[in-house]
Formats: sequence, C-alpha cells, structure tokens
Amino acid sequence: MDKLKQLESFVSVATRGSLTAAARAEGVAPAIMGRRLDGLEERLGVKLLVRTTRRITLTHEGSAFLEDCQRLLAEIASAEASVSAGGVKASGHLRITAPAGFGRRHVAPLVPRFRELHGDVTLSLNLSDRVVDLAPEGFDCAVRVGDFPDSSLVGVRLADNRRLCVATPEYLARHGTPQHPNDLARLHCLILSSEASQTRGWAFSLPGDGARGELLHIRPAGPLDCTDGQVLHDWCLRGLGIAWRSTWEVDQEVASGRLVEVLAPFAAPPNGIYAVVPQRKHLPLRVRLWIDFLKHHYAQPGFWKRAHGDTA
Repeated sequence: MDKLKQLESFVSVATRGSLTAAARAEGVAPAIMGRRLDGLEERLGVKLLVRTTRRITLTHEGSAFLEDCQRLLAEIASAEASVSAGGVKASGHLRITAPAGFGRRHVAPLVPRFRELHGDVTLSLNLSDRVVDLAPEGFDCAVRVGDFPDSSLVGVRLADNRRLCVATPEYLARHGTPQHPNDLARLHCLILSSEASQTRGWAFSLPGDGARGELLHIRPAGPLDCTDGQVLHDWCLRGLGIAWRSTWEVDQEVASGRLVEVLAPFAAPPNGIYAVVPQRKHLPLRVRLWIDFLKHHYAQPGFWKRAHGDTA
C-alpha cells in the first residue's frame, strides 16, 4: 500500500508541477507528499524530480518512470472497476471549474444529477471568469466557452456557441438600428472589460466569395463597461446600449421581444463550448464520465430552452 501511495503521489506531483497542488487535490499536507517522494527516490536509488522553491521538473529517469506509473495506475483502476458492483464504477474527488455565468446556469444544475448517477464521486465546482491553470491548481476539468486556443491542453467540443448583438426596442427607437458593424461606433456599446474574455473584440462575418466570408473583429467603445456579463445583460435590458452576448444568455428575451437582435446578416460562425483537461491519456473514469454526461445533456434539443434558471 505504501508503494502504491508513493507512485500515486509521484504521478500527481509530476502532472500538476507542484507539491502544493498535488497535496491540495488529495487533502493532505505538502510535507506528506514530500516524504512520499523522498521515500520513493530512496527506494529506487534514483532522482526522479528536481525540486526548487519555484518549480518542479522531471529528470530523464523521472520522465520515463512517469509513463510507466501512469499506465500501471490506469490498469489498476480498470481492474478494480471491472469487479466493482454493477461493473464500471467511478469514485474519488472531481474538481471542475467553469465561467461564472455559464456555470451557474448550465453546469451547477447538472451536478446533483451526476451525483445521483455516481454516488461514490464527490465534486467541487469552482465558478470564476478567470482562466484557471488546470494542472498546477489541481483541477481535473474545465468548461470553457469561446474559441479554443492552441495550447498543451486537450479540448472536447460539447456544443456550439453563437454570439449576437442585442438591444431593447426602446433603445433602437431612440438611437437607430445599426445596418453595418461599423455603425456601432456611433452607438452606446456595453463592453465586457474582463481581460480573460473577448480579447479580440466583437466578431462579425462580412459577405465574401466564400461560404463564411471574411471575419471582422471590432473593439467598440461605450460609456459603460463591466467585468461581469450578468451586469451587462441587466444594463442591456434597461435600454442602456447594445450588448454582444451568447444565445444561451439572451435567447429567451429575444423570443419574448424584450430584446431585438441586430446585425444578424453579419453574425459570425459559432465557436464552441468545450470540456478542457490537462491531458488525454490516463483520464480517471470520473472525469471521462463527467465529460460524457455534459456532452449528452448539451446535445439534447430542448436543453438550452429548459435551462433558464438564474441568468448570467
């Protein structure tokens, strides 16, 4: 048992790059993780990790050993699952993160159902518009909305996400309806000022020879900006300007007539809603089941219309 714990601790520290993050994920003190690693290296007679106050790096021997350990632990988990009651059975603690607004509306309501299906899994949900660094901070999976950047992370597309410009009928009656994205320069635009979102501005598709046309990014100006999308939504409903929001936020108000979509002919192609994990190989069963669970629900035709609790 001690040997297995040492291997699990080594893999956790190596993949997260931090003693503190690995200890937090397991719920133990960093000193305990350190003693396990010391014991493993002493037993093997080889240095696996180079530890400094600022970072942890794998030695050549540590890199080779990490692959073997991950494969071994995955085989052990598979063997245990195959003989557990009811066949494959997930267990352990799942740490997930999602954007605050989307998470409140379309992630948090699904958590109780997931727990009903997998009662041996405990779950922590972090809602934040900050882009979380998954492995170093000890998270198993993130839900992210928007373009998926090139990175070392692995993303599974769960659903499409479309953005649209909206305003109240009253605002458009007072200030006029824009006919082209360039018309936004003379109107009040409600801007998301979060550094983690909309970094390239609002996206529009211009007519062209191709099926999708040329993509145009505009950074509109306005008298109001906020780091919270819910506030922009509320300001828009009060008739304070034009907002560029996702359909999952405003489709109910558009359907009821409280908001009106403008610049629809210039709407950009949809981007995505993704489940993001640090690596594809050796994902714990609980993580794989969570991703499959989200994908199943988000694919249901009526899901986005039913899931209208707390708007965000």
